[in-house]
Amino acid sequence: MKKSLTSLKDINKIHMIGIGGISMSAIALALKKYGYIVTGSDKSEGDMIQILKDNNIPVYIGSNAELVKDADIVVYTSAINQHDPEFVRAKSLGIPTYERAKFLGLLLECYDTPICICGTHGKTTTTSMVSAIFIDAGLDPNIQVGSKFKKLNDLNYRIGESEYYILESCEYVDSFLNFPHQTATVLNIEEDHLDYFSGIDEIKESFKKFILMLPKNGILVINYDDLNCMEILNEVRDELEKRNVKIYTFSLSEPDATVYARNVSCNIKGFYSFELVYKDTSYEFYLTVPGIHNVYDALAAITTSLAHGISFESMEKSLNEFCGAKRRFEYKKNIGKNVLVYDDYAHHPTEIKATLAAAKQKEHNRIIAIFQPHTYSRTKELLNDFATSFSDADIVIISDIYAAREIDDGSISSKDVVDLLIKNKVDAHYIPTFEEIAKYVKGIIQENDIVLTIGAGNITHLSDIL
Repeated sequence: MKKSLTSLKDINKIHMIGIGGISMSAIALALKKYGYIVTGSDKSEGDMIQILKDNNIPVYIGSNAELVKDADIVVYTSAINQHDPEFVRAKSLGIPTYERAKFLGLLLECYDTPICICGTHGKTTTTSMVSAIFIDAGLDPNIQVGSKFKKLNDLNYRIGESEYYILESCEYVDSFLNFPHQTATVLNIEEDHLDYFSGIDEIKESFKKFILMLPKNGILVINYDDLNCMEILNEVRDELEKRNVKIYTFSLSEPDATVYARNVSCNIKGFYSFELVYKDTSYEFYLTVPGIHNVYDALAAITTSLAHGISFESMEKSLNEFCGAKRRFEYKKNIGKNVLVYDDYAHHPTEIKATLAAAKQKEHNRIIAIFQPHTYSRTKELLNDFATSFSDADIVIISDIYAAREIDDGSISSKDVVDLLIKNKVDAHYIPTFEEIAKYVKGIIQENDIVLTIGAGNITHLSDIL
């Protein structure tokens, strides 16, 4: 790995707008280690802000145009308003500006072996699993993942000294097309981010472009069981073979895949074990994270690690000890009567189904699912899918929609989701605020219930008041 950014060899000071974000903060800390002067701003305090300050990176809360005047470049998150005073000032002064994903692409160019893990679902868990395996194998990887987990000392990044850079790579606004990669791991492809993509065809085209970015002698790891993945693979296979790209596939049952799982079983905790088969040799794996979807994530992590020469024996130990990333079926607390509260980041119908299926496999009385829809566009475009996603819950509570980057135009609301759930004979309730939800839940819980908060917004904080 190069010790400085070649394209930024004359750069000394970098200012970052929105520095507290999960990705921006990791980039800032890496830049600090490489010897750059890093400053930043963010709209609010947070735990990552404190970590940045602890690493001698000054952070201004709010926006101040004066902060950029002596910066050599400015890096900004796509979530900022283009009228942000710092961004406007940088433009007026002629200071080069980089959107986060484009800048991260420059950073990846400094590594020999970027491993980019993408897909509609499972990116964070799979990236975390791969990271744990590489660390345990002594490969000293650089890592950036979309959530914190224990292997990274409850952080979301790691700065190593090797040529490996393991990166969770999202397709939203085609951001992953900015990331050069030697290995592409593709988990699945479904409709999502319909505020940007026109539909599944455009999404598939984006993933196709991502795969075709693989260089000569690159590696592709892809889900044999996903129809969209295999359709794209068939379209690009000839081109990949011309480049001598090695193709690895994984499956939950299909012997034609490079690796596949058989004798899959689940215990009363919802944890799965399976026999992994590779070249007529089998290996036993036992997971300590619940749900069949985590078997797929594990298969993807195993196949990616196999492609980089890591032994199955080493992988077995890493995955057996893997306890999950933050907000991925994360145990929060027992609120009395053995009522266990869990929290999950699921915000797409497929993810919700998988999360509730995992909960159902645990010993329980009833499942009380509390869902905060994430963005108006996703709620509107996938409304009918959301209405069929909660069949494994006994009681469903829907809060107000978390707007994120969007503005409410009045065309969709959480009541629309509840109305369709009731039509589908689900015991569903619209309760707009967390305070009202907490009061309601405390009044209905029974011994051995599971309470599950679900969503990509701030629903995770509901457990604090339960």
